[in-house]
Amino acid sequence: MIHPTAIVESSNIGNNCAIWQFVIILGNAKVGSNCNINCYVFIENDVVIGNNVTVKSGVQIWNGVRIEDDAFIGPNVTFTNDPVPRSKQYPEKFNSTIIGKGASIGANATILSGIRIGDYALIGAGSVLTKSVDSFTVWFGNPAVHRGYITKDGLVLDLNLKDKKGNKFQMINNQIIIND
Repeated sequence: MIHPTAIVESSNIGNNCAIWQFVIILGNAKVGSNCNINCYVFIENDVVIGNNVTVKSGVQIWNGVRIEDDAFIGPNVTFTNDPVPRSKQYPEKFNSTIIGKGASIGANATILSGIRIGDYALIGAGSVLTKSVDSFTVWFGNPAVHRGYITKDGLVLDLNLKDKKGNKFQMINNQIIIND
């Protein structure tokens, strides 16, 4: 479904996508299948978005951003792609920013260029992320600080890998599992 007010210049849009009001997707962008691109989103040319991605309203995704499958981009998330921007002066290549599989970025977070957000990581609303973060970690604040861990299913754990009930988890092969 592409809303009639959307401008979609790309032919690289997967099946079963919902592209809502006033979205602009430039010609070389790639969007996977089963994505939900909410209203007032701008997607530049050198952008790749995986499958099952949700991009909420008011997000601009600039050249160099790669969003892997199952990621969630909250409303008004701000991506950057040039560490020293100057009017009418463009780098030869924009920095690459990678959002890992299943990662979630909360509303109004700012993501500086050239970093990687690990798989299933959670970046809290309003955070300013200035460096790459590992998979299954929770970060928030300005600047964002490591505050805990998160399971693939979205259970938030403290820095000691304990949930609110006191259950202890452990990291094995880049997966968080409960201790037996």
